[in-house]
Amino acid sequence: MIGSRGFLGSYATQAARQEFEISEGNRSPTGQPGVVIDVRDEDSVKAGFQAVHPDLVLLCSAMSDIDRCEQFPDEAKAVNLHGAEHVAHACARGNARLMFISTGAVFDGRKHGYTEEDPVCPVSVYGETKAMAEKSVLALGSSAIVVRIALAIGFAPHAGTNSLLDGLKKKWASGQVVALPVNEQRNPIDGVTAGRCMFELLGKKDTCGIFHLGCADPITRYDLGLKLASRMGYPGQVEPQWAPIPGRAPRGPDHYLLTDKLRTVSAIPIPTCEQVIERCFNVSA
Repeated sequence: MIGSRGFLGSYATQAARQEFEISEGNRSPTGQPGVVIDVRDEDSVKAGFQAVHPDLVLLCSAMSDIDRCEQFPDEAKAVNLHGAEHVAHACARGNARLMFISTGAVFDGRKHGYTEEDPVCPVSVYGETKAMAEKSVLALGSSAIVVRIALAIGFAPHAGTNSLLDGLKKKWASGQVVALPVNEQRNPIDGVTAGRCMFELLGKKDTCGIFHLGCADPITRYDLGLKLASRMGYPGQVEPQWAPIPGRAPRGPDHYLLTDKLRTVSAIPIPTCEQVIERCFNVSA
C-alpha cells in the first residue's frame, strides 16, 4: 500500500486489513509494518520493493490538490506521473499486480456520463499528469488496474489529508459561509465504499483495465454542500458560486463517471448519492 496515510489510502488500508497482510509504503515512517518510499525517487521505490516483495500493490500516493498542481506543475509531474512510472516499473520487475487511483479530471467535463472507453481530454495540470500516468500503468497489461474517481468524500481517519468534509466543517464551525459551484457535477463515493471496491477488484486475478467508481446519481457541488451542511448542523452557510474563482485551476463542469463496467464484476452494490452521504457519517454502513 503506497500512500496509506492519505485520505483514500487510509480507508483502503482499513478495508484491506480484513483479508490481506498489509505493508505500508510512505514518505515518512508511520509506526506500522512497512517501508519508507518516496515515489519521486526511483531508487527509493526499488529499495522498498526489494524489502517487501509485494504481490499486490495499491498506489494511492499523489499530489491531489488540483490548485497546487496548477501552481507547481513540475512537482505534480514528479509525483503523479514519474512516481507512477517508478512504481509500475517496480511491479513489472517483481511480477506484482498494480492498482493505480486516477481521477475524473482526465476528462474535460463537456459531456454527461463518461465510460471507460471515452478518450481522455484533461483541462488541468492535475488531470494531465494522471492521464499520462494511466498510460504507464496500463502498459503492464493484465496485471494493471486503473480506478477513476470523480470525487471521494468523508471525514479523514487522521489529520493531514485532503479531506473535503473536514475542510468544510472547519469553515462552517468558524461561522464562514462557503460558496460552492452550481455548474460542477460529480458522482461522489465515500471512503469506506471506495476502499472495499478497490480491494475487491485488486483481489480478482482475471480483472484488469480501467474502472469508474462513484455513486449511481450525479450531484452538483453546491447541492452536495447544502446536504452536507444540513447534515452537520450548519444550514444556511452555503451559497451558490456562479463564476469561476480567479486563480483556481480549471475544472470540468461535468465529471459524471458511469459505473456500468464495475457493476459487471463487483458484488458490492453501487450506492446512491444519499447513501454515500449517510456513510460519511456512519462509517460502519
